[in-house]
Amino acid sequence: MKILFSLSLTTAILSGVWAWVANAFGLIGWAGFLGCTAYFAYPKDGFKGLAITAITVVSGVIWGLIIIHSGTYFQDSPDVLGYLITGVIAFMMCIQAHKAWLAYIPGTFIGACAIFAAQGEWAITIQSLLVGVLFGYSMKTSGLWLSAKWK
Repeated sequence: MKILFSLSLTTAILSGVWAWVANAFGLIGWAGFLGCTAYFAYPKDGFKGLAITAITVVSGVIWGLIIIHSGTYFQDSPDVLGYLITGVIAFMMCIQAHKAWLAYIPGTFIGACAIFAAQGEWAITIQSLLVGVLFGYSMKTSGLWLSAKWK
């Protein structure tokens, strides 16, 4: 219960800070929370968890952009071609996990979903996701630190 309370407390405080940061710097608040969630859901802590989460969410944004922009090239084609392209890209998003640094498939799909929701605005989406990943790291690290200090 001590760990849960500590993580809840630091997450609550830093969520409020994130909401302010997102507003102050014109970032996408919900995308940052997706970044936080992606970090919390990754099973490894520390720098490795931070790095892999960041890399995979950005890779998801890239894959999502490929899906978005492939429609431009095939706009006069039957709809089924777009569905097939989406399936091939989804396969690629999963198979990239054979590389250790890309092995967090949920992070990849979170990044893709974020770019779809942001309607292709890649620069602000990537910034928001990455700052969110840093906030997720800070939430978890500070919560575990507080729990260890709390006797």
